[in-house]
Parts: sequence; C-alpha cells; structure tokens
Amino acid sequence: PSWGPHRLALLVPFRERFEELLAFVPYMHRFLSKKRIRHHIFILNQVDHFRFNRASLINVGFLESGNDTDYIAMHDVDLLPLNEQLDYGFPEAGPFHVASPELHPLYHSQTYVGGILLLTKQHYEMCNGMSNRFWGWGREDDEFYRRIKGAGLQVRRPSGITTGYETFQHLHDPAWRKRDQKRIAAQKQEQFKVDQEGGLNNVRYRIESRTALSVAGAPCTVLNILLDCDTSETPWCTFG
Repeated sequence: PSWGPHRLALLVPFRERFEELLAFVPYMHRFLSKKRIRHHIFILNQVDHFRFNRASLINVGFLESGNDTDYIAMHDVDLLPLNEQLDYGFPEAGPFHVASPELHPLYHSQTYVGGILLLTKQHYEMCNGMSNRFWGWGREDDEFYRRIKGAGLQVRRPSGITTGYETFQHLHDPAWRKRDQKRIAAQKQEQFKVDQEGGLNNVRYRIESRTALSVAGAPCTVLNILLDCDTSETPWCTFG
C-alpha cells in the first residue's frame, strides 16, 4: 500500500510501566510503518500525585498532538496487535474499535470500547472528548461509549479476522502490578452516570516537559503531564 494523506496520533496513557513502553514503541512503529500509516506516538505520562486518570490523559494528548495529525488512536500500552490484517486506517465512517470484544483476550462486553479505539479528530470533538471524572482504573470507556451514541456516531469493529483471542498480545501481569480499582466516597454512584458537561472543554493540566525520544530507533514524544483535580467535585482523585 502507498502512504495515505492522513496522519495518526497514537495516544498512550502511561504511568510507571517502562518495561512495557520499551516493547510497545518499537513494535507499534514497525507495525504501522509496514502498513504505510503515517503516525506519531505520544506517551502521555502522568507525573502528578493524583490517582491515574486515563481519560484526562487522552484529552490532553488530543489537545497537544498538533495540527499535522487528523485522527487518533486511544491505545493501551500493554496491548500489541499481532494480526497485520487489523485496520489502523483513517476511520472516516465513525469510531473504529480495533480491540473488539470478539478479539480482546480479557474484555468481551459488547459495549466495551477500551484497549484500542480509532476516531477522527472531528468525531472526538463531537463527543467533547472523554469525561475527566474517572480517577482510578476502569469505567471511563463505558461512559465514552454513551458519549459516542449521544453524538449520533456508530462504533464499527473489525470483520474477517480469524485469529480470535490470539489477535493481540496482552503484556500486563496483574499479579505483579495491581490495578487501582478502589472506589472512594460517591465514586460508586458516579461511575455509572454520563458526564453531560465535562470533557475536552474543562480538562485541567500543565505540561511539565515535552521530550522527543528514540526507543530502539523508533521515534516518540513523551509528555510529562501534571493533571489538576477539584477535590470538591471529585474527592476520589486522591487516595485519601
């Protein structure tokens, strides 16, 4: 295939997983280059002392990714595509969920849109990005699924992929690195609501530094991001 006109911003929310990063960056650079997809990898490294906020990091990555990219991949650092037939091309017809429930080794809910999701920048703006209220692990993609539907968009998924649960390699070792699944204060009730007001328009952050790196010859940009939290709004952003 020829190099197309579009350019992908690969947005990778990140904190303290350097061994996964060392595998991810060169692998994805080779994978996308082989498919002739113009791309830039952004490592969204959360360096504040709040709980991890995947959705806010993706909002920041979107805002900081520049005008030379016209679509994004929200991409977990611990998920590598093994099947070269997977489509990472420009998702003109709507959000394209690469890590489909039929293929993901762990998550099989039909409303699941986590792992790897492609959107045009226009479609992400139509959703007002993701909610900033989800501190700790999980649930932010469930809320984003409702935003996609609310924006009148349809999630599409791969077809004709025959490798099943062997389509991806999942690098995460839960026994070695526990996920922050604690639910604090009103967080249990909040996590099932749709955030009607927040998103791209109110993410609060500061870029501490922006560094161009080469990992085994593969280029990427590391954004060290300080998120901010209004503890009167979301008291569960701290471990308290």
